[in-house]
Amino acid sequence: MFHLHTLGWHSFQQLCLSVSREVLGQTVQSFLDTNDGGRDGAFLGRWTDQDGELLSGRFVIQCKFTSRVGYALTPSDLEEEFGKVRRLVDKDECDIYILMTNAGVSAETDLKVKEKLREAGVESIRIFGATWLEDQIRESKHLRMMVPRVYGLGDLSQILDERAYAQARAVLESMRDELAKVVVTDSYRKAAKALDAHGFVLLIGEPASGKTTIASLLAMASADQWGASVLKLVDPKSVVDRWNPDEKSQFFWIDDAFGVTQYESGLAAGWNQVLNEVKTILQRGNRVVMTSRDYIYNRARQDLKESSFPLFRESQVVIDVHDLAEIERQQILFNHLRLGKQTRQFRTEVKPHLVTVAAHDRFIPEIARRLADPFFTKKLVLSDWSLARFVDEREQLLVDVCSELDADSKAALALIYMGNGRLLSPISLTATEEEALKRLGSNLGACSTALEALRGSLAVHVISDCDSFWTFKHPTIGDAFSAMLRSSPELLGIYVRGAEIEKMMLQVTCGDVGVEGAVVLPASLFGLVIERLTGHKKSSAYKTRWLSDWRARQDLHRFLARRCSKQFLVAYLEADERLIESIVKPMMSLEFSGEVDLAIRLFKLGFLPEEARRTLIETVSEYAKTGDDVHVLNDPELCSLLKEGELRRLREAMRTQLLPRIEEVRLQHQERCDREYDAEWEMRHFRRLLSSFEESYPSSWRIRRIVKEERLRLQEWIDQNPQERETSSSRDIAVDEPSATHEGSRSLFDDVDE
Repeated sequence: MFHLHTLGWHSFQQLCLSVSREVLGQTVQSFLDTNDGGRDGAFLGRWTDQDGELLSGRFVIQCKFTSRVGYALTPSDLEEEFGKVRRLVDKDECDIYILMTNAGVSAETDLKVKEKLREAGVESIRIFGATWLEDQIRESKHLRMMVPRVYGLGDLSQILDERAYAQARAVLESMRDELAKVVVTDSYRKAAKALDAHGFVLLIGEPASGKTTIASLLAMASADQWGASVLKLVDPKSVVDRWNPDEKSQFFWIDDAFGVTQYESGLAAGWNQVLNEVKTILQRGNRVVMTSRDYIYNRARQDLKESSFPLFRESQVVIDVHDLAEIERQQILFNHLRLGKQTRQFRTEVKPHLVTVAAHDRFIPEIARRLADPFFTKKLVLSDWSLARFVDEREQLLVDVCSELDADSKAALALIYMGNGRLLSPISLTATEEEALKRLGSNLGACSTALEALRGSLAVHVISDCDSFWTFKHPTIGDAFSAMLRSSPELLGIYVRGAEIEKMMLQVTCGDVGVEGAVVLPASLFGLVIERLTGHKKSSAYKTRWLSDWRARQDLHRFLARRCSKQFLVAYLEADERLIESIVKPMMSLEFSGEVDLAIRLFKLGFLPEEARRTLIETVSEYAKTGDDVHVLNDPELCSLLKEGELRRLREAMRTQLLPRIEEVRLQHQERCDREYDAEWEMRHFRRLLSSFEESYPSSWRIRRIVKEERLRLQEWIDQNPQERETSSSRDIAVDEPSATHEGSRSLFDDVDE
């Protein structure tokens, strides 16, 4: 059963027209409500109905909506239509009359209505009630794809392929309530086309612009249309871990791919490391959707290897909420209010102001969600001025809401924040987290109760990537909590003491170093942070000891390189005498090395001792001389650590020792190449080696000739070793194009309070 009574008159009309196009053909014409003359749609042509009867001529389509559950249509409901139909017949514009309604239609009503319409001169009549409409939705995947909002109006287990539903049940069911409110926008159409063209799409937009909603629509359509198993994941490693080469239809969805409320350099580094696997995943017929806030992606671009994965640029859809059409804004607001938690009285009182709210310059979909939830409107006066402030000061109002919470609710949000937006469920606290709760005046039992009270408003319980956890209902709540931290020295101290150190390194900066969205810690807390950092020796990301140790060092080095002021680094170097020693002999794959990042930062500040600089240069130069990793020549910042004489000697050593055996080096690279992955990607280090020779000796025709020959041989080998590509039937996501613009006398909000 589909809850069509929740749609509203306008959305129901759009659904009926989409059904008509599916049944009759794309030439169905829609009309504005002011001048429809008794018809919401029209069609000229032929149609064979379900009984096999051929109907031919001018079709008139009329929609009748009711918000009453289980309501049965009566002839009196159509009294106004009979006169309009007679005028259409007189103008030779109605041979066949089709009535669509979400009400029930009894046999008696069917006979009486048809009798009235025949008296008006109609030749053929078809009346389709709620049961027929539901059958069309249930039986047509294409129709559901064209009108994806219906995914939120029914039982998904009756719609989706049994296998696809079983695999993605937790993810899809958690999306259903939001899908019921969804509005198909131009951004969604662009995203669907990008996904069809490339199998990959990166959705970029400001906070609360609807990125996750679009991703959820794409996920649901993929699960429905070709039985894709939907995997909602959190980081690059999980994509590779969950990829099943034997399964040809997986949909990978990564929200906030480069950080939730601020840029996390470790995530960008992680994506760089798995780009080859992502290419292979796409070539095998799977799909990948990522989302990111615009300011976070703009920062991530500086670290991403876009040249190695052009789809970051080519399949990018920027979601601009300012581009939302007036009708889209109104429909978003209507859907949230109609399906929200507000009382009928509230909806009646706010109705006169809704057109103004939707037209506000700062209106975003998140405003609609808040206005539909009494939790956010307890103190709201329903006037144009107050509602304008509700929209205009959306960030501060959310901070105010969080600030006014009781101690247990604040503590519950603090636990989520300290977990970097993920509080595993059932909740198990560390000793430092338990101490933080005590300082906040709460305990585990009270926090658990508070989380249940906050469910649906500020917090939500989800299952993703096989993990069960609490998270913020929307990332903007994390932004608000961050603002609370910045304004409260006491709260900030509790956070630094209680947060898991790995998560804290992703959320704070020690001093202001320009990381947008980060919590800036003052100098008074530097000592406490240093105490915690120097005790961080193992990472929970890996169980293997050496990997755990390595990850902990990488996290620390990246934090010091990117998130710490000069003043903090001075203090840290005094506390950790072995830091310099730990960064001068980095492993290969220097482009991903936290040691190299930190060494460059310390060198720029004048904190890298000469002996350490020489050891580092000797290490990275040796990698270049063997032809394994020439990052020292490709990266201007790392290259700046070499003195002029050192750079000259390195280039000469490569020319005299490496160039004569360049063919041998190429063959070694080819042997190490994993045939399962893209050969072009696997040979990128050798290509960089060839480029380094050209750049070091631009005037040498002999070197240019050798490089050219090696490139040709390399390309021949790549062409002879193509990666297997999945050949499959079309998996395009069709989207209904917008119909007539709503400019009629009837407000879209007319039945918002019914």
